[in-house]
Amino acid sequence: MIDTHSHIDMLQNPEAEIEESLKAGVEKIIIPGVEPDTFDKITEFIDKYDCVFGCIGVHPSEAQKFTNDTAKKIALLAQHPKIVGIGEIGLDYYWDKTFVDTQKKVFQTQIEIAMSLDLPVVIHDREAHLDTFNILKETKYNKVLMHCFSGSVEFARECTALGWYLGIGGVVTFKNARKMKDVVKEIPLEHLVLETDAPYLTPHPFRGEENAPKYLNLIAKEIANLKDLTVEFVQKETTKNAEKIFNFNKGE
Repeated sequence: MIDTHSHIDMLQNPEAEIEESLKAGVEKIIIPGVEPDTFDKITEFIDKYDCVFGCIGVHPSEAQKFTNDTAKKIALLAQHPKIVGIGEIGLDYYWDKTFVDTQKKVFQTQIEIAMSLDLPVVIHDREAHLDTFNILKETKYNKVLMHCFSGSVEFARECTALGWYLGIGGVVTFKNARKMKDVVKEIPLEHLVLETDAPYLTPHPFRGEENAPKYLNLIAKEIANLKDLTVEFVQKETTKNAEKIFNFNKGE
């Protein structure tokens, strides 16, 4: 299995959790970028652990920290053989709508960087489905992973019709997550990948505890249950999907 989105650098004991994850069948973990100050920390992690890869990007909530120097640093660090995407980038209207125009500008700039490097974009979209979709669609870029997908079945269909992928995490295991369960039932497995978003959104029955990549199989099991498939098939196919999105052999 591949955990396509995991902030393992935020865990209480990252090294122990990486070991536990390998034992649980997680062969690769991708750390997303959040803000410029964390970029060097990410490169340190991916250099230290063979199974850990990274993305570089500025989260929309941190968009006001983005400068021309940030753009240059992203483009430079993205040359690293284990940096496999640009993200997490996008729009977030949930926390603060006072700098939406800045978010959009920073989002567009980072998409352009990704396109110039032929790297996928890992998208954070919270309460901003229409604007996120329209900005991405206008670029005609299809190397898109919608991290922690939270939209409707109809929105999921619009995204996957353009060849995009949906990141499915611990929310799908929550009993009240009817919309998310419907998305998983209706969208073909060929468009889904696994993620934990650790340390957040811990799957049932460990909800409330720190999340970690070792719980990825709980997500795979729920997807298998909802789609009436074997867990092994879900593990195999979502791994294939992640390998289509991310070039893990970039440095070879």
